Amino acid sequence: MIKREQKLLLLKIVSLFSVIRGYNIPIIIIAQYLSAIFIMAPEQRALNILLDFNIFILVFASAIAIASGYIINNFYDSQKDLINRPNKSMLDRLVSQKTKLQVYFSLNFIVALMAWFVSLRALLFFSFYIFLIWFYSHKLKKIVFIGNLSAALLAVWPFFAILLYYYQPTSIEELERHKDHFAVIFAHASFLFLLILIRELIKDLENLKGDLANNYHTIPVFYGENWSKKISTGLTVLTLVPVYILIELYDVGYMDIYFYSSLIVLLFFLLLLWQSNDKTHYIRLHNILKFLIVAGVFCIVLTNPSVLWHGKNWLLKQ
Repeated sequence: MIKREQKLLLLKIVSLFSVIRGYNIPIIIIAQYLSAIFIMAPEQRALNILLDFNIFILVFASAIAIASGYIINNFYDSQKDLINRPNKSMLDRLVSQKTKLQVYFSLNFIVALMAWFVSLRALLFFSFYIFLIWFYSHKLKKIVFIGNLSAALLAVWPFFAILLYYYQPTSIEELERHKDHFAVIFAHASFLFLLILIRELIKDLENLKGDLANNYHTIPVFYGENWSKKISTGLTVLTLVPVYILIELYDVGYMDIYFYSSLIVLLFFLLLLWQSNDKTHYIRLHNILKFLIVAGVFCIVLTNPSVLWHGKNWLLKQ
């Protein structure tokens, strides 16, 4: 009897892990820390950033907020997922909807407490982020293209928590002094935003049956697969803009290898996109974009590996 209860508890833990997509959370944590070390504050030693308790709180709060976001998204998408992801949906349903909501509100309360510990600005930032996630899951994701834009924006939103922590300009002169740094940060964010937005469009093609059955007004449902492919192609071409800015106008170190490689992969992606016509093809395309996004996270180190030991200020003195 005890073993049966233990097995059931283990299954529920695995189910909750699946709901919050626990496999994604470590990647997000690593991405935030690498962004802080190599993009937001390269003048500091990596160890100083890793030992910064406020940064730890912001990163941890972001991870918990994202986990709670997955829960509320799963709550609203339960019927759609039965069609699009039947195996995952059956696992997710081992945890009741009531329990999911209880965990959701508990996590949001923890996020608010952690953010408040850092500052009132952080509390307002995360409160708005939590509201946006709920509003997206409840309303926005069912609106043509607005849902895709919102999902992509919410995916890059946590990185701005780190940006706000390091940059709190109090004058126009201070903004002028940091404008080149801001340009690099927003170029990186734009490239990531476009990749995520393309991935969201591919997910709509992948989930077409479930979206049709549950009255989700996505681009493939409203305008057809061909239009969705055209928009995805246009957005893929648009990635050339941030790539050009980062490689030609600013110094990204050895990370230009990643960007050149990305353009080759994206060209291959487009060729496959126009040959795709069923769910298995779209899952393959989705995985290509996932690989590019995850590879981009780890390739941030290539911008300037020496920052790990000395920080940029030390390098400038040499």
